[in-house]
Amino acid sequence: MRLAVVALASALLAPAAHAGVILGVHGNGSRFAAQTGQQSEIHLTFMTYGGGQLQKIVSTMGPVPLLALNASGTTSRAIALGATDRFLAELNATIAAWPGKLFYLRPFPEMNAYWSPSCAYTRSGALRGAAYSSAWTRKAFARIAILARGGPRDALDTQLAKLGLPPAAADLPVTTSKLRIVWNPQGFGNPDVPGNSAEAYYPGNAYVDVVGDDLYDMPGHGATWPAAEQLYDAHPGKPFAFPEWGLWGFDDPAFVRAMARFVRQHRRVEFISYFSGRAGSVWDLATKPASRAAYRSLITPLGIEP
Repeated sequence: MRLAVVALASALLAPAAHAGVILGVHGNGSRFAAQTGQQSEIHLTFMTYGGGQLQKIVSTMGPVPLLALNASGTTSRAIALGATDRFLAELNATIAAWPGKLFYLRPFPEMNAYWSPSCAYTRSGALRGAAYSSAWTRKAFARIAILARGGPRDALDTQLAKLGLPPAAADLPVTTSKLRIVWNPQGFGNPDVPGNSAEAYYPGNAYVDVVGDDLYDMPGHGATWPAAEQLYDAHPGKPFAFPEWGLWGFDDPAFVRAMARFVRQHRRVEFISYFSGRAGSVWDLATKPASRAAYRSLITPLGIEP
């Protein structure tokens, strides 16, 4: 009887199996499906923040867009102060017109990495400049979230005023029924200095729907699972995602198995998107037969439709 009670208690304390995630890919979805059997719902695409051809780009991203906005050519302070509001209004209208039920927006991907235009630090660990500070990036992220979600101008202005930011120009369509905003630093900063941690860039719960981490398996480096775990634990009230994950130039089925295990053991994982399905890239599974087989058997079955 005692053994039965202990077994029951252990079962109640153990994490329940994950019900499934939305699967995605960057690159050729049809080619990736032939490799893995995955019918990708999410299609990841990058564009320069404020750049042109927004509607044309989004039109190629079905059924579920994952739009990453890189802030090349402008500063976090300029975005926060409204210099690119015309683009944000176009973005809001594009999301409102999207015929699908789900749209992921990913501003400033990997914002705490020196190669990101939004990072407050250079590769050497020096500060990039006041206009690129993490404080301004937090405010810029919040402005993007507020205007992308839309609403009456008075309501938008109230939210912006709380942040000390300029008002909006007009009423905007409400998109909250489909829009999911992804905050996606790296699990640890690069450079890894105290002011460049992931949390230094967190804009606040009100502006984030999903917390994300990019995770790559690199030769001689390995995947930083502890950092992903720490980021997951830091935001217990938010769904989690891997907007980018992949194998950097070598075949390592253990990494694929680890990803499948992480998803199964962490019930708040909402989506994972492989990078990349593009032919000839260093992440291409065509050159990684063992990993490709592991993906087909372990990751593809995790998928659900949104």
